[in-house]
Parts: sequence; structure tokens; C-alpha cells
Amino acid sequence: MPERPAPSGPTPESAPSPAVVAAADALAEAAARATACPPVRTLLPSDDLTTAYAVQQLGVRRALARGRRLTGRKIGLTSPAVQRQLGVDQPDFGALFADMAVPEGTPVPAGLLLQPKVEAEVALVLDRDLPHTDCTVADVMAATGFCLAALEIVDSRISGWDISIVDTVADNASSGLYVLGSRPVPLTGLDLRAVTMTLTRNGEPASAGTGADCLGSPLNAAAWLASTLAAAGDPLRAGDVVLTGALGPMVPAAPGDVFEARISALGSAGAEFAMTAEGAR
Repeated sequence: MPERPAPSGPTPESAPSPAVVAAADALAEAAARATACPPVRTLLPSDDLTTAYAVQQLGVRRALARGRRLTGRKIGLTSPAVQRQLGVDQPDFGALFADMAVPEGTPVPAGLLLQPKVEAEVALVLDRDLPHTDCTVADVMAATGFCLAALEIVDSRISGWDISIVDTVADNASSGLYVLGSRPVPLTGLDLRAVTMTLTRNGEPASAGTGADCLGSPLNAAAWLASTLAAAGDPLRAGDVVLTGALGPMVPAAPGDVFEARISALGSAGAEFAMTAEGAR
């Protein structure tokens, strides 16, 4: 598969504004110093998602320039309750990079993330591009090579998770890491609306939900993402991983915690959090 081209560089007319640069710098410094920063919404126009995505895009460009590899996208805010909480009526999205993927059985070192929380999701892996701005669920189904149980380990560079929609979008949709299960399942004969999810922490029930809790179906979320990215000129491509959004409430994680998500028909995905920065539990 050919390498995904990097987004085109800014022209003089589209160069980031000082506010966008300031917000991106604050988030980057928080990540580099492992110290959360105040909300960046104070640096940006109120409720301006276009500017918030400009901050995210600047962060992505900087990451690509440092040699990180873009491998897909994540969808957030797929829960109607969370949308109401943040005063929005649509999901958001962020970028996935190769160094965000954690192999099952590999502990997450302590201190690698600032404020980790875990949520269970359905991941799609595409084997065709999705270039259309009016992408349908049928398009997504035809383009999906297989799906997997997944865990997203979300994080926020904003102190205390004090976020608005502007903060989370600017902060790459509060992305952290992700874990994919090891059982690829084709969509043929599978109804993702009907899958059930249970998430345990240290063997105890911690979260539950169904495919229908993710915008009615994870495929609906993926179609929204594909249309949105195609309209922005950066469509989903063959080989991309798409984390379609949480099937249930996210759960805080602490050193020593062990999580396992079981999703009917898809198997499981697990993650463990080490007690030390070296990764041993």
C-alpha cells in the first residue's frame, strides 16, 4: 500500500493564526513535560470548531514532520449524553499514529500518559479508500476488510479533564493509545448494532454497552467520519484503522490496573498498566 501523503503545507493565506500556534504550543509543552495545562479554549474563539481543528491539524503536521506515521483516525463524542454535556450535536475525530498502538500483553508504562481513561470500541480496518463526501453505511461496509474488538486509552493534556468541545478537538480528540484485539472478523453476516460489550477492571465489571450506543451503530459513526474527512480533502484510505467510538462509559485507569473488553462476536481486547515507567507490573 502506498504511504499516505502528508497534508499539504500551509500557504501564506492559510498559515496558522497566533492563537492556533499558542494553543498547539501549550498542548505540545504539556505532553513533553508530562504536566497538564490549563484549558486552551481561553486562547481560542468561543465554540469555534474550525479553529479547534486548525490546532489539531497543526499538531498533526508537526508530528508528521518529526517522523511519526499516520495510521488512521478515531471518532469521539459518539454518545448522545456526552454530546449534550458538551453542547454539540455531532461527533469529533482525531488522528491515530503508529506509536499509539500498544500490542496486547505489553504493559503501558507508568507516567506515559497524564490522565488515562479506558473505553471499549469496535475498530474497523479498511481495505479500500473512502473518497466520497456523501459516504454511506454501504460504502463503509464494502470498504471494510475486517473489524476487531479494541480498547482506546484516552488522555487529556488539559488539567483535570476540564474540557469543552474546543479543548478536546484541539487536543487531538483527547487521544492517547489504543489496543487492538487479535481476532479479525469480517462484516459479512455481522450486525454491529447488536453487539454487546462488557469492560472489566481488575476482574470487576466497570462499563457496559451495545453497538447501538455508538450513534446507533459503529458503521454510522464511520460513515460520518469518512464523509467529513473526504470533504476536508484528507479521505480515509485502505489500511487505515478506524476507532469508531465508545460503546459504554470510559473508566479511569491507574498503575497496576488490568482491563479487558469483551465484545460479542468480536472477541476481546486487553490492556494492563504498569506500576513503573519501565513497564513491569
